Amino acid sequence: MKLISLVWVNLKRNKRRSILTLLSVTVAMLLFCSLGGVIDTLDESIRVGSETRLVTINSISMVFDLPISYRARVEAVPGVEKVTVMNWFGGQDPKDTKNFFAQFGVDAETYFSVYKNDLEIVDASPAQAAVAMPPDLDPKLAAFMSEQTGCVVGEKLMKKMGWKLGQTYTLSGTIYPGDWPFTIRAVYRPKIKAFNDEMMLFHWKYLYEHSGHQNHLGILVLQLAHPDQAAAISKEVDAMFDNSSSMTRTETERAFQASFVSMLGNVPLVLRVVGLAVVFAILMVAANTMVMAVRERTGEIGVLKTLGFEDGTIFRLVLAEGAIITLGGGLLGALASKALIEWTGFNAGGALPPMIIRWSTVAIGAGVSLFLGAVSGFVPAWQASRLRIVETLRRVE
Repeated sequence: MKLISLVWVNLKRNKRRSILTLLSVTVAMLLFCSLGGVIDTLDESIRVGSETRLVTINSISMVFDLPISYRARVEAVPGVEKVTVMNWFGGQDPKDTKNFFAQFGVDAETYFSVYKNDLEIVDASPAQAAVAMPPDLDPKLAAFMSEQTGCVVGEKLMKKMGWKLGQTYTLSGTIYPGDWPFTIRAVYRPKIKAFNDEMMLFHWKYLYEHSGHQNHLGILVLQLAHPDQAAAISKEVDAMFDNSSSMTRTETERAFQASFVSMLGNVPLVLRVVGLAVVFAILMVAANTMVMAVRERTGEIGVLKTLGFEDGTIFRLVLAEGAIITLGGGLLGALASKALIEWTGFNAGGALPPMIIRWSTVAIGAGVSLFLGAVSGFVPAWQASRLRIVETLRRVE
């Protein structure tokens, strides 16, 4: 009889226990890989940032504004192809203040040109009249460009909110008090998966002209001619404002994204600790299952040894049982985690970009499952292999 046949028979001996143990490993690995997916997503969000773009903010914090005159001065720096403006709005849904999504006032004429490789317009309202459009701007944005209260929203946000093109949606300002109506004129879809598709982008001029911050702006994004000039241009821009009341900090967009992740604290460490705790807990469950299985079959092990089965064969037999349960459950959990997270586009309520789970994380989950099987089955397998025939046959009824 082949060894695998004996393993399979033993696994079917107590089907309920085998299935429950497999499911517990599956759930544990699903959680383990999901936590790893948060780390993958944070890392991927950093990679979204381009090395050909620089971000300039107030050196104290991005919460503090910059004088509007800075834009023209930065545009004049050699090596800077284009400068666009972004302002965090921070409005709230008056009907549901917990319904959070990001809103940015952007300089539409330059923003959609600078980010043309990151997003695409997939749907838009038709323009009511001819509009003079910049040559590098998508013609679908004509209706948006012609209306100051127009906005562009992410495809996922559009579906989540149940909006329609041409619908007017009002936000209650927090940083900028008052009621702010916006008319949805276009829908964008990320070309890069980690790019946030739950944002509202509207005209920075609308914000500029209807708020008390008319001489200030939030974030400057610099498009560079050559990425190898990033370090030199960063130093030059910051040096221009060294002695001003609003000094600046300029860094690559990728570094800027990384700073957002660092604001969350040592999240990767916390997630790894939680993941290891889950692994340890399920290790105890699997080990207990294998100990019970071997104890129930002590007499049978004696019979197998009497028939000529060597200690090494008994050891492999018991170890294989643990490996099949844990590896099978682990693979199922790891693959289910990747499928469910990415298929549903889960983003932790907008706190993260659409989550991803890399295949490397799935592979780590499978490896951890195999390790669980080896560790949980080692001691019972060793004990079973060391049993003496006389002692085991005493338990045969």
